[in-house]
Amino acid sequence: MPASRRVLVVALACVSTFGLPNFCLSGFAAAQQSDQVIAERVLGPQWKQLSHRAGMIFAGTVLAAAAQTVTTQTAATDRAVPTGIPAATPAVQLTFRVDQAIAGVEQGQILTIHEWAGAWSMHRPMRSGQHILIFLYPLSRLGFTSPVGGALGQVALDSSGKNVAKSESPQPPVPADTRSVSVVQLERAIRSARGEEE
Repeated sequence: MPASRRVLVVALACVSTFGLPNFCLSGFAAAQQSDQVIAERVLGPQWKQLSHRAGMIFAGTVLAAAAQTVTTQTAATDRAVPTGIPAATPAVQLTFRVDQAIAGVEQGQILTIHEWAGAWSMHRPMRSGQHILIFLYPLSRLGFTSPVGGALGQVALDSSGKNVAKSESPQPPVPADTRSVSVVQLERAIRSARGEEE
């Protein structure tokens, strides 16, 4: 084989060996950036802080929401009641089925949380059967939690529970072009922001 032809074959081998992985890596980086752009569009400019502050993040179905009086013993059975905290606190009990676990929960888990009634009034109410992507604070010393940032920590999902819902009058406003955004895209961005592997 002439020397010029050998150089061409070697050059082609380098392109096929090194070009494809570089293309794949740049494609992955573009997809990751795209997920982050989508997350900012759906969750707002503080979406990374939202992701970091949450102790539990999941897409799930609301199974039940009921007002009740929770005793501190019910909320946190092994802890003493701090001074100034009433022994019985008005609260809302919420039960979810975790359809897609992202952080702090397990897939398929039935999760019951207690939220102080005062915090309940600071975000959109949840109803049985609703599909939602939710960011919850880590449990307090008394066993209470609520959505991070109030309404910012709640994203309504469509009836499949797999895509962001197009809402008539969302608060905070969700752009109309989010109807094609999937929970999987948001999950990738959230895991990336939290420094987790998929």
